[in-house]
Amino acid sequence: MYIAQEESFGPVMVISKFKNGDVEGVLRRANTTEYGLASGVFTKDISKALYISEKLEAGTVFINTYNKTDVAAPFGGFKQSGFGKDLGK
Repeated sequence: MYIAQEESFGPVMVISKFKNGDVEGVLRRANTTEYGLASGVFTKDISKALYISEKLEAGTVFINTYNKTDVAAPFGGFKQSGFGKDLGK
């Protein structure tokens, strides 16, 4: 879908179906976009959430929440989303 491939700014959340247990397929779909500013993982399985967060090509990965961060923490994106980390080295 177009909305899942673009970098939207605003109150937008894309929710897409996937086959039960197909974590690698979900990661492939998430990482094929040319953007990578931020992403969110919602699950009851913390081990799965941590695994997915390490594999996602995104500057910030939120787990079971979204846009909750310390304003002093470095942030930025991957690919076409940003130029490294603001407030970083």
